[in-house]
Amino acid sequence: MAKCDEGYLCEVCGSDVGAMTDSDLYLRYVIGRVDPEVLHTSPERHLRCVPGLAQYIVDEKFPPVACEGAFDKRQLDPEFVRGEEDLVTRGWRRLRELAHADLPIKDYPLEEVRAAMRERYGD
Repeated sequence: MAKCDEGYLCEVCGSDVGAMTDSDLYLRYVIGRVDPEVLHTSPERHLRCVPGLAQYIVDEKFPPVACEGAFDKRQLDPEFVRGEEDLVTRGWRRLRELAHADLPIKDYPLEEVRAAMRERYGD
């Protein structure tokens, strides 16, 4: 089967990442942690397969994820954790909006990320 016919397979569990709201890759793009230049070559994963990121989504529509070990947010600086929770949760909510929107991919990121991209790459 051609790679493009396989869908987006999770690098961790091997299952299809069928929904944008389950995508670690698109969440990282929306919050500015994946450069648009490498989006198409970056690995895909389910959010739940990446607990180090998923633990920062704080929304009643997203069941909490625990991350054991050194990156457990309960072991980190509370101010850092608040900032990560704010950013990652806003990014996940943006993914939920995008699932029902018809926008070009360049408009997916949060506004502050789009502004930084315009400054870096031009309009």
